[in-house]
Amino acid sequence: MVEAELPTPRRSWTIVGAWELRDLWLGGRGLLLTLAFSVLVSMLTYLTATNRALNFLEQRESVNLTLQVAIAVGALLALVAAADTVSGERERGTLETLLLAPIPRLQLTLGKLGAAFSLSVAAFAITIPYVWFLGRGVGIVGAALASGAFVGMLLAVFLASLGTLVSVFAASNRVSLSVSLFLLLALFAPTQFPSGAQQGWLGEFLLRANPLTAGEHYVGKIVVDGHAWSQDVLWLASPIVAAALFALLAAVAGARFMHLSRGSSR
Repeated sequence: MVEAELPTPRRSWTIVGAWELRDLWLGGRGLLLTLAFSVLVSMLTYLTATNRALNFLEQRESVNLTLQVAIAVGALLALVAAADTVSGERERGTLETLLLAPIPRLQLTLGKLGAAFSLSVAAFAITIPYVWFLGRGVGIVGAALASGAFVGMLLAVFLASLGTLVSVFAASNRVSLSVSLFLLLALFAPTQFPSGAQQGWLGEFLLRANPLTAGEHYVGKIVVDGHAWSQDVLWLASPIVAAALFALLAAVAGARFMHLSRGSSR
């Protein structure tokens, strides 16, 4: 009789990721969320495309709007999925099985993060034909998709890591989701400020320090204003730092504080 081969640490996260992907997509949650997103982006594109009075600049703004929605909703989906990673397993009574598996907790965390990130990838993939349709006449499809994919990846990693971090320490799944969404709304709040409040050194500092507003600004400069990638690259500082920092914090928290109950030593 041949003994089953135990997963090695190097590939354990891929095994966990495959489990989580099957649960997310074959279980129906991922398909339902992406279907809702496709309806949203379809309606947005239809309303934009039926406006016959669009000029050259407005077409660029339409592409930018579609990209901003794709980036924001993709990051939101990743956040919602990540907020369920630990607290959800704990409430469903399935976390003990995961912790007893011969897989390091760091690898468990990375696998769950990868599955949550897949929702943002699916959302952006759905957006590609819409961006092509809206931007094919102004020659910005390539730059729009490339900048949107890069910024969307950074923000999705940031928010998925944030959701995982909250989920590790949350007392319940409801608390995890509520806190995660509250933090997301707080990050989006500066986008609703009057334009006058965004002027001056303090307004620009707040926009640059916030990963969401900084990422959106960078994409807008490339798509609407036609800037080169390097011209506004400093706006990417906070998205890059936030993605790296929170991914590290989520990995450490998952490895050291993923327990059967909040505050438990087990």
